[in-house]
Amino acid sequence: MPINWPAHLFLVGCGNMAGQMLARWLACGLDPARVTVLRPSGRAVADGVRVVTDYPASLPAGSTVLLGMKPYQLADVAASLAPICAADTRLVSILAGTPIADLRRHFPMVSDIVRAIPNLPVGIGGGVIALCADQATSATAYDAVDALMAPLGLAERILDEGQFNEVTALSGCGPAFLFRFIDAFARAGEAIGLPTEQAARMALATVCGSADMAKQAADSPGVLADRVASPGGMTRQGLNVLDADDRLLKLMIDTLAAARDRGEDMARGG
Repeated sequence: MPINWPAHLFLVGCGNMAGQMLARWLACGLDPARVTVLRPSGRAVADGVRVVTDYPASLPAGSTVLLGMKPYQLADVAASLAPICAADTRLVSILAGTPIADLRRHFPMVSDIVRAIPNLPVGIGGGVIALCADQATSATAYDAVDALMAPLGLAERILDEGQFNEVTALSGCGPAFLFRFIDAFARAGEAIGLPTEQAARMALATVCGSADMAKQAADSPGVLADRVASPGGMTRQGLNVLDADDRLLKLMIDTLAAARDRGEDMARGG
């Protein structure tokens, strides 16, 4: 399905996450001539993408602005960016811990503001992007931002912005938790006797194949796990260890809760 790209995409900052998003959009057909990146270093981003070190006098009509700098820079950025935003500017923020109300205070002339929380796999089209907008944002603009995120992976609209710390704990921090699991899975294989590099290859392939299978299956991962486990067999014996006293579930709840609580602390300035 053809993507209705923005007339112009203006990125404020192009760090790790914003850079991954832009790389994926360009790979999916976004014309680099439609993109301008503001970065103080002036370093090139990609062939054909214009990089500037200062704000232009104005933005092209119908521009979509992506805020991809550090959250603490918001006030300074808004002082220069807000005056060049127009009524038809769409603002998309990937700034962690920055609610829509704060964005509206800094950009009072912009009606359409969408907050987005992506994770790193957006760069390969396998990301998760949580989206939230308030009632001042038009349905048309929200749909357009949703469509813009589609090439990046799964876009989920979150009705309650107050849940963004929970969302970030699950999908934003989740890749790091899964990377740690894959590493532990491989090291466990080594611990029971497999060669180090072989265990690492097999662990990664097992996780990738199982994730693909879970994605395509009609049944839940929990049901799939029980289907793999024959009564009295090797898999069941291993699952008995993971399932005892809900130890795996409790570990994951504690992990996500710790990440969520840290997000709340950061929002309070802690």
